[in-house]
Amino acid sequence: MSDPVLAFVLIPSFVAVLAMAAYFKTLDSGFVRDTSVPFIVGAIAGGILWFLDSPIAIGGILTLAALYVRLTGRESEPADGMVLGAMTGAAAAVPLAFRGEPELLRFAQCILAGAVAGYGITFGLTHVRDKSKQVAIDAITMAVAIFAAWLPSLLMLPERSIAIGAAAIIPLIIIGTVFKESPVIRGELRHEAALGVMHDEDVRITAHPILRLGSGGWHERGAHREFVRVANKIALRKRQQRGRAEEIARLYQLEVIKLRMQLQDMARIDRAMRAQASDAG
Repeated sequence: MSDPVLAFVLIPSFVAVLAMAAYFKTLDSGFVRDTSVPFIVGAIAGGILWFLDSPIAIGGILTLAALYVRLTGRESEPADGMVLGAMTGAAAAVPLAFRGEPELLRFAQCILAGAVAGYGITFGLTHVRDKSKQVAIDAITMAVAIFAAWLPSLLMLPERSIAIGAAAIIPLIIIGTVFKESPVIRGELRHEAALGVMHDEDVRITAHPILRLGSGGWHERGAHREFVRVANKIALRKRQQRGRAEEIARLYQLEVIKLRMQLQDMARIDRAMRAQASDAG
């Protein structure tokens, strides 16, 4: 059943919820900056899909779009790639919503295929060194993205339920990855604490998805969140440098050293501010 009004309500609502999920994951407010290219590429993909209305075309074109976004953007984790891919899919759904029935089905197809494509492409480029294996992963990603685009049409459910369900499940998966990655990040930060880069009491607060949203005992909440972002980037770069070529791993190590110095400076400034506030009180 055609419902263009709901389609045009769901698209911006999905983007807003996606932004909140992305912020929960990274505590980075640069969502608009990071998704500008995916939005443009997605809109172009939607224009192409206007003439190629099929799950195969949706999965294939959005996979190519995800590859372009990944190659032109900053290095990230697969979950971040899922965010950018879902954003690409949402943008692709905009021109298709003007095409007519079934708007809601196309919306669900685009965001599911985009999320799968973004995750798979980023995983291949981030975790696989061999180029031939990357191509194989990209091909598998395209096949899975096509299936994801096909899946909504196979479900014996109302289109409204399918569209709303797809719009809800992607942010929930992104939030779920934050909790899944928390023990890994905590392990990396424990090593940093052992090196004297940060205090032991900061490790759990920095790695826990809920506790890190507060001030963590810092003088300023904004400073603590920046501390969390830097610490999580250290954990990411340490994971990324493993298994890489020596010259790439060396670049990662240099960045880790720079970030460690930044982390120590931030902690020192916060201790000084808290001491000053305590003396004044």
